[in-house]
Amino acid sequence: MCDPNLRALRSAVLIARIEPLTTTRRLSGPFDYAMPAAGPVGIGSVVRIPFGHQQLDGVVVGLAETTEVPPEKLVAPLSIAPDSIPAELVDLALWMADEYCSTPARALSLVLAPKGKARTILWAQPTAAAADPGQRLTPGQRAALDRLPGPSGKDLATLRRLEARGLVTIGPRDERRVPRSDAAPDREVALTAEQTAALEVIARGGAHLLHGVTGSGKTEVYLRATAAALARGHGVIVLVPEIALTPQTVARFQARFGDTVDLLHSSLGEGERYDEWRRLRSGEARIAVGPRSAVFAPVHDLGLVICDEEHDPSYKHEGDPRYDARLVARWRAAYRGADLLVGTATPRPETWRELPRLTLSERVDGQKLPPVRMVDMRGTHHPLHPDTREALVEVARAGRKAIVLLNRRGWSNFLTCRTCGHVWECPNCDVTLVLHKARATVECHHCGHVEAVPERCPECASVSVARHGAGTERLESELAEGLDVPVFRLDADTTQTKDAVPELLARFRAAPSGLLVGTQLVAKGHDFPDVTLGVVVDADATLRFPDFRAEERTFALVAQLAGRAGRGPGGGEVIVQTLTPDAPSLIHAARHDAVAFVEEELGRREALRYPPFADLLRVMTLAERGETAREAVEHVTAAVTAAMGLEVRPVTDRFAQARGEVERPATELLGPAPLFRLRNRERFQLVVKTSERRAAVAAVGAAVEAAAIDKRFRAVAFSVDVDPQ
Repeated sequence: MCDPNLRALRSAVLIARIEPLTTTRRLSGPFDYAMPAAGPVGIGSVVRIPFGHQQLDGVVVGLAETTEVPPEKLVAPLSIAPDSIPAELVDLALWMADEYCSTPARALSLVLAPKGKARTILWAQPTAAAADPGQRLTPGQRAALDRLPGPSGKDLATLRRLEARGLVTIGPRDERRVPRSDAAPDREVALTAEQTAALEVIARGGAHLLHGVTGSGKTEVYLRATAAALARGHGVIVLVPEIALTPQTVARFQARFGDTVDLLHSSLGEGERYDEWRRLRSGEARIAVGPRSAVFAPVHDLGLVICDEEHDPSYKHEGDPRYDARLVARWRAAYRGADLLVGTATPRPETWRELPRLTLSERVDGQKLPPVRMVDMRGTHHPLHPDTREALVEVARAGRKAIVLLNRRGWSNFLTCRTCGHVWECPNCDVTLVLHKARATVECHHCGHVEAVPERCPECASVSVARHGAGTERLESELAEGLDVPVFRLDADTTQTKDAVPELLARFRAAPSGLLVGTQLVAKGHDFPDVTLGVVVDADATLRFPDFRAEERTFALVAQLAGRAGRGPGGGEVIVQTLTPDAPSLIHAARHDAVAFVEEELGRREALRYPPFADLLRVMTLAERGETAREAVEHVTAAVTAAMGLEVRPVTDRFAQARGEVERPATELLGPAPLFRLRNRERFQLVVKTSERRAAVAAVGAAVEAAAIDKRFRAVAFSVDVDPQ
């Protein structure tokens, strides 16, 4: 494809600097190549290169007039791929490699065109002569002509005869493979005073946080801001947490802007993704909508980046490089001088502190947010409290709908032997196996190990096996047995096939009444006006995680689920089951008070020096032998200590720092410490807490790069996570 954005080549440029696309950390590019005989390349060209004794794909990341390599040793790329990367995305990838302590090749792999080929068909078009009423045509010829323009299809022989008479032209044409999406009418509505005020501020440019309660009309603000950007001739990127879980957002953008909207996400077929990417690359499509990977969309003249449900942790990528799409969105907006608009009902403390805020404090339909009732589960052993069961029975009796959230899938959390206490654990990971009753298996949710449900204990041969805890599978079964309404389960076990999520949600939407039971997936952005009850089971489970974000996640999960209820004229209520009814995050969520929660959370984080008052970096080493992983992380620790000029302080100093008796250093190293075994590999981690982000990133990156090429650590895999979630 012709790339109008490739940087102009000067005639004197003879050298292409190319990054080979390889996953190893033990390779430091770019490498110099001669200009290919097939034609000049520019920054972003994807080429096939000879590299040692093999051939690899590579990306041109720079051009030069001279090189230190002797001219006779320079070789040229073997071929040039038709789809190049915009130079902007090459710069983005190189920034990501540095920012996330990764490699240019791994970062560049994220911005490549999707694999695939154009689907070409024969397209027939009537000529002006076909309109002459004096033309003598057979009934078959007339029928074939009347359906044009269009693909030739089964009428090719007939159309060829018409082509010979000058009545039709036939030629190749690329046919777009259109992704499935939910149709929706465009419902442009009158703006509230708060929406109007927000749009006036957005029109002045810059970056803003749109803090709006659930149902306050954030999507309409996104649509109006997008229309304004298009009117200025700019393109738009719209990020959503998970494409299948926010179908109404996608449908509304397509209803408003039609075919200029592109969908980009991993669930598309290979051909669909390729066609959508090419439409954006050519400028045919102007709006890219998708989850975190859509932040790399090759949008022309980017003028606006929108990040919906910005609080959602799914914006953080778990592979290398472990980028945060929210931070990448900010980079792209700043690089292009584009506007940035992030929206949520439950803001992250980092975003609340860093961006100017626009507020939508009320629902557009005038409905009040639903009342939230806390139910104390202390002393209750069944997954559902009697009050909760009574409320669900009433929903079923009245023919209404409810959403029940239990953020744990499977039937039971773990199994034990009642006789000897044996616990069934994964042979590859230091975790217990989860019972999935319908599949008659116990499974590891980390590595995927599966066993048949045990009939007896392998240690003492007892047949007395106890099941502990409850997951969504058990909850679905019990509700289906006890209530005369359809029950729909939405979790990772029921949504493994393509289109499973939208199909399940469509069935729930179409049902006259029913219950939607699931993990956190049920709390993400759904708009069901006929849901009158929301239930959160084991609401404080996330508070038991050893994570400084536990309060934030608990608040967001409960507040987001509460926002799914009471959107229709019938109102609704929310029941929160908890063992800690006095937890601040739950109290604030019950009051729908995000402002109070965030302000309190910021005070706690400042006292403990956690983000946004410091940055975190995590280095992990993985190896089959624990000793090897430990030596590698200690090597990295020593290198970072030296590079940052840190002093090794006794543990007692840390207690004194926590009490405020000793000033905290700008950078602290926490660890190294062991982690539980995962996928048959022992793991150690080092956490760097710092107020000197750039220096710490550079020190960690250099230390890991040096360790990766050290022969002593060939058996070690290194993982770096900047801003770990």
